[in-house]
Amino acid sequence: MSIAISTLAFFLFFNTHLGHSLTNDFVYNGFLGASLSRDEASIITSNGALQLTNQSQNIIGHAFYSTPLRMLNKNSSSAANIASSFSTSFVFAIVPPSPDGGGHGFAFTLSPSKQFPMAEHSQYLGLLDQSNDGKSSNHIFAVEFDISNGYEKFADVDANHVGININGISSKASKPATYVNGTGENEEVKLDSGRSIQAWIEYDGVKKVVNVSIAPSSTPKPSQPLLVYSFDLSLVLEESMYVGFSASTGKLTSSQYILGWSFNMNGVSRSLDLSQLPSVPPHEGNGSSSKLNSTTIIAIVSSVLVLFFLALVASVALYRRATRSEDLEDWELHCSHRFRFKDLYVATKGFKQSEVIGVGGFGVVYKGVLPSTGEEVAVKKISQEGTREFVAEVESLGRLRHKHLIYLQGWCKRKGNLLLVYDYIPNGSLDNLLFNPINNFVLSWEQRFKVLKDIASGLLYLHEEWEQVVVHRDVKASNVLLDADMNGRLGDFGLARLYNHGNNPSTTIVVGTLGYMAPELARTGKASPSSDVFAYGALLLEVACGRRPLDPNYGSGQIILLDWVSECDREGRILDAVDPKIESSYVREEMELVLRLGLVCSRLVPEVRPSMRQVTRYLNGDESLPFDGLAGSDYHRLRVDEMNSIFLDIISRDEINKSYHSSSFGGASYRSLEAGR
Repeated sequence: MSIAISTLAFFLFFNTHLGHSLTNDFVYNGFLGASLSRDEASIITSNGALQLTNQSQNIIGHAFYSTPLRMLNKNSSSAANIASSFSTSFVFAIVPPSPDGGGHGFAFTLSPSKQFPMAEHSQYLGLLDQSNDGKSSNHIFAVEFDISNGYEKFADVDANHVGININGISSKASKPATYVNGTGENEEVKLDSGRSIQAWIEYDGVKKVVNVSIAPSSTPKPSQPLLVYSFDLSLVLEESMYVGFSASTGKLTSSQYILGWSFNMNGVSRSLDLSQLPSVPPHEGNGSSSKLNSTTIIAIVSSVLVLFFLALVASVALYRRATRSEDLEDWELHCSHRFRFKDLYVATKGFKQSEVIGVGGFGVVYKGVLPSTGEEVAVKKISQEGTREFVAEVESLGRLRHKHLIYLQGWCKRKGNLLLVYDYIPNGSLDNLLFNPINNFVLSWEQRFKVLKDIASGLLYLHEEWEQVVVHRDVKASNVLLDADMNGRLGDFGLARLYNHGNNPSTTIVVGTLGYMAPELARTGKASPSSDVFAYGALLLEVACGRRPLDPNYGSGQIILLDWVSECDREGRILDAVDPKIESSYVREEMELVLRLGLVCSRLVPEVRPSMRQVTRYLNGDESLPFDGLAGSDYHRLRVDEMNSIFLDIISRDEINKSYHSSSFGGASYRSLEAGR
């Protein structure tokens, strides 16, 4: 048997600082330097306005306060949760492409996540889709400011309305956009006038009432709210929630701006300084038109032609200069956001050694702070030897969106510098938390079991739920990252391969990490979802046993973890394999399920391994594991003694031994885990 090994040991970091905010009170009079997490079309304009969408069709924009807020508190006299009161105000402007109006609006949102991988544009406002609209599992509270109508399903009151939404797009309470003026009369507020409008949203956690008011920004807060809706938000919210905005466009478009934002929990939000707020960018007027005489028109056209000619000459010169140092390739033209090298240089303090948070086989990972937003990121600087993996990661991960996969913010290629940018997360890899913890931290069984389910969900998305089949090819503990809430995220897609559903994978160079590689790879060279399942089986055993799949530090009968667990099971003592660090603090049924599922996923014959959909059903208790007590026995038909001798020979070589352990530690590993976690 011949096994080729790639020790691709660079490590991915992501997700903004998710620890609970030190303050629940903030004011942004403009958003330059604001602590926001943005994605999709959302940008900060040069004058400090938060632009959620532009006037492109079928796009989505999100912007959330970077850290989550603790929205639920325990009732001291009962086991029930109480939703915290909150107060927020913001100034917004919706700019249509013409005075005839545009389409779709935006929503102020409380959500358990700041990413919505399956969300649709148009009437779904970038929050939901047809499959999850209205489901209680969404845990979403939103106030929509909508300028579209005609969707009978959602029962909009008109094409200029404000609504309160719970877990869905159909509003629980909705009214045309109006306010009570100084004379006590209702006056319409045209949401897509292009002019600035102020909104106030308040929730009283004691009375359990939501109040919503709007008015032109030059007008004080109305004495009477537009919407009053009695509802207990503790029935919807989770303990940890993100607060922010979501917007979308469809065939009809509008630009959605937030000009200022104030928020306070358990108190009244501070007033915005309207004099400091940015104006709507000058290239998009207020939706009105003016009559121009012929002389003015001729002068304008002449000036535009001159400027166009000068711009054309400058563009050609700049293009020629740029292409001399860097040729654009096809994949660069349609992949995720491209960062400027200058910004990443500043973010990492010139790629200073003190900012290094990890070193891998193909590069170095730095912690950075983006100068434009103040957002913390992880920047992977890849060596020339990693160019192929760099392209593979941008092409695959750049389009994947799932809450249990690493989020690639963007990339940069400049001369010999190849850079990938991810959300930063402080807790690092599962491998480090299991084998190299800080302050003797021990990952509990509850945390381990949840992480295993999280990664199974991510693999199911890759194998069956995305537009193509994605075979990760390097599932292992060092490529599993844990955010501040100990949610598992699968990263490092440098070895990933994609192919269309219904097609067969092609033969490739055998890559992977010893102990996680499926036996058929050495014979066929064809990585498949089933080979990922084998690696996931090794991960299951590793997490339950607290031992790496292959470790020469144990006796000859225990070097291969799969062999040892299989032997324990055949002798009726499978729980002897449990990680002694967690002692007896685990649920026996869950532990036995994980150990035996690890053996089932590690079967020799690929066709008899379960799919990741089956695996998730087993882990969620939706289906019983059909375990016959001999799941690992077919593995032994490979002549275990012969296989052990092969592995022993491989790992006895110093360079391979070092390589294996470097890969297992993730190469680029975090140096920080919050003390006392």
